[in-house]
Amino acid sequence: MEIHIDLTGTRGHRDAIYRQLRAAILAGRIRPGEALPPTRELAQRLAVSRTTVSAAYDRLTAEGFLSGRVGAGTFVTASAAARPEPSPVSGVRPLPEWDAVPPPPAPFAPAPEFDFRPGVPDLTRFPFDTWRRLVTQRLRAGQADLMTYGDPQGLAALREEIARHAGVSRDVRASAAQVVVTAGAQQTTDLVARVLLRDGDLAAVEDPGYPPPRLVLAARGVRVAPVPVDASGIVVSAIPAGTRLVYVTPSHQYPLGLSMSLDRRLELLDWAERNDAVLVEDDYDTEFRYTGRPLEPLHSLDSRGRVVYVGSFSKVLSPALRLGFLIAPPSLVPALVKARYLTDWHAPNVEQAALAAFMAEGGFARHVRRMRKIYRERHELLSRSLASFADFLTPLPSSAGLHLSAVASSDCGPLVRAARRHGVRLYSLGDFGVGERRHGLVFGYGAVAAERIEPGLARLRALADGGAA
Repeated sequence: MEIHIDLTGTRGHRDAIYRQLRAAILAGRIRPGEALPPTRELAQRLAVSRTTVSAAYDRLTAEGFLSGRVGAGTFVTASAAARPEPSPVSGVRPLPEWDAVPPPPAPFAPAPEFDFRPGVPDLTRFPFDTWRRLVTQRLRAGQADLMTYGDPQGLAALREEIARHAGVSRDVRASAAQVVVTAGAQQTTDLVARVLLRDGDLAAVEDPGYPPPRLVLAARGVRVAPVPVDASGIVVSAIPAGTRLVYVTPSHQYPLGLSMSLDRRLELLDWAERNDAVLVEDDYDTEFRYTGRPLEPLHSLDSRGRVVYVGSFSKVLSPALRLGFLIAPPSLVPALVKARYLTDWHAPNVEQAALAAFMAEGGFARHVRRMRKIYRERHELLSRSLASFADFLTPLPSSAGLHLSAVASSDCGPLVRAARRHGVRLYSLGDFGVGERRHGLVFGYGAVAAERIEPGLARLRALADGGAA
């Protein structure tokens, strides 16, 4: 029989032959019981090797479309025509909660010329040589236990180092038994919600605030209440009655950059005790503090076991590692470990072992000290350079982290969109609000080199003067 197969412009001839034969069978152009040309004949006609055609036939045979008869040839099976073509429209729909979740941000290819995104570290300063050595050492040691299923709570050596680091750097008093290694703040929020909240329970988040935890909670069927933030932190009196969980960033509020006052921290802890609620304290980037001594974390002030302390290595080392941690009251740890096991079992063992060694050798502390100096320089340069925007931007006081925010009197969305079209990547304060949206801009300085800050701001200034704002 004559079969039309077009290999024009194709690279994978075997796959092209397979796809076109399969489509012809499903469409009924080749009917059940009909014989296909011998492999040698079809190969000569298409000017390809016989092996290529045989491989396509073999795949169709394995999938039940064809059957071979010794001495007779290859035929379309009787059941092949009964298989429907996949429909581009599915009758299956996700829960409606997922319609409200925005798609993940697309990767930047190519990277923006001036990258002022918040929360992105300087990956050119990642200790590649040291990390390569540590990973290679663990692989060469042939530790079979690192190549199998691991402990959902995390590698014991890493949990010991995390507990020691949190105690020294942030006065978080906890043992390794209270540490659970996670993929970061989003997974921590999901784990805590799994073990404490039911569908319809109420949780509160800062407004403006970090969007992913709010989206995680909402996608789990939790009702999420945005709570305003003032100069002292989250407004405790505005937390709705019946709230079971509050997600906060007290040491360096995201995205405003302020620190929650001591009085407000004590008020929040007292509220949590009176309302039988849990506080998820995200201490995401306070390794980088440039002036003064940071206030104690909520966890250090908590004497009643109401705080789950969250830390991440994404801002200090690299988000690609997908390593973070939580420190929980002992009563929650067993359930959190079970939840971690049920979701994705455990963090990558080799990376955990390498990070534990990096911390034990003092490499992590040295890297933090080195990057703190670099980021302080950028923080100060950005603060000074924003003086050129004094006619419509007022920087908010901030002494830590990887970003700085400035408020404006009008919507900065048009300026942000124009800037992105011209190679300047930054965010509007309005991107982080839920209720009443604040006007302003959020400037990250982790991923932009010091010498690129002023040229980037000059381009932004030119766009603002051109009417983009």
